[in-house]
Amino acid sequence: MNIALVCGLIVGITLVALLLAGVPISVSIGISSILAILPIMDFDVAVLTGAQRLFSSISVFTLIAIPFFILAGNIMNKGGIAKRLINFALLLTGRVPGALAHTNSVANMMFGAISGSGVASASAMGSIIGPIEESEGYDVDYSAAVNIATAPTGLLIPPSNVLITYSLVSGGASVAALFLAGYIPGILWGLACMAVAFFIAKSRGYRSSRRATAKEAVRIILEAIPSLLLILIVIGGIIAGVFTATEGSVVAVVYSLILSLCYRTIKLKDLYKIFKESAETTGIIVFLIGVSGIMAWVLAFTGIPAAISNGLISISDNRIVIMLIINLILLLVGTFMDITPAILIFTPIFLPVVTSDLIGMTAVQFGIMLVFNLCIGTITPPVGNILFVGVRVAGTSIERVIKPLLPYYGAIAAVLLLVTFIPGVSMLLPRIFGY
Repeated sequence: MNIALVCGLIVGITLVALLLAGVPISVSIGISSILAILPIMDFDVAVLTGAQRLFSSISVFTLIAIPFFILAGNIMNKGGIAKRLINFALLLTGRVPGALAHTNSVANMMFGAISGSGVASASAMGSIIGPIEESEGYDVDYSAAVNIATAPTGLLIPPSNVLITYSLVSGGASVAALFLAGYIPGILWGLACMAVAFFIAKSRGYRSSRRATAKEAVRIILEAIPSLLLILIVIGGIIAGVFTATEGSVVAVVYSLILSLCYRTIKLKDLYKIFKESAETTGIIVFLIGVSGIMAWVLAFTGIPAAISNGLISISDNRIVIMLIINLILLLVGTFMDITPAILIFTPIFLPVVTSDLIGMTAVQFGIMLVFNLCIGTITPPVGNILFVGVRVAGTSIERVIKPLLPYYGAIAAVLLLVTFIPGVSMLLPRIFGY
């Protein structure tokens, strides 16, 4: 039997079995990777090589950006930035049908981009805008669906930890190029959901009764500018080459901390808890990256990606069919696996396939397509974390929200097809800026 097939079966079966047994995914990845290499390597050598790959995978300077962006996001979540962005978004949406729903969408795109967390966006925006929508007569399930559907946009609109993770696993895809590439797909996702929300709101007669005076509008804009400047400074600095993504993450921490202290929404005694939560999250992600380095080496050493590529080509040599199959696999994976481990596992499997002469996709475009697919999984059962948070914040149930979410799924899927088959959707900005 082909060695790639044997090792692939060992990895797949062991990983699934361990996950079903409740073993943490990072430990499951490490164990299944070591077991997969045993048919062609002694146990001692396999363990030693695995340890070397683990440490080499996390000994990357760019990786430092992740804990700092996590810390910046946690500071922002507690720093009063969300409320100011919501007021600014409400000012932009005016009194069009479903204005509060559009406010939620725009605020999710802005706050998600600043915090880098879809869960934080769903929680912050749902808890603040939800009660206002209810007082205006909006259906709770409609409001929850809009909040849930648009919360993942911040994972595509930079700065994004998952794009940094993908850059590391892909072998060095430019972080700046990935950040630029995420803008249009992320914004299109938000606009597609806003279009659905508009037509539903128009049919139900949802209109906001609030209108800001000129004085209030000026105050809202002035209050929002410092928060919006964070995006301009961090992303603009990275794209312009003023500083790297790692240095930009430190700038984000310093800026958000100063801003939150100026707003007086964070006290010095709160910092210990914020640092502790950030350290715990960082430890989980870094360990995942380390053990996934073992799996990536095993996959490459045994030739599993090449075997999968040949298998896909044996099904069809049509580029469109292969890309649809990959999308379906990633969509399925996203429904039961978190984004970070999914990126770490499936990037080394599918990247050689999509960058082959048959498909001709760049690593940057595939990174956006991969993250886009997995983001959809965060708002779908059975383990969509944004779905669960959005439902809990709204005080409703998954059973009641799924039906209102269906048209949003359709709109998001349409954007996914654009990202997959039209390179310009993700590659336009990187090309304009010379990446």
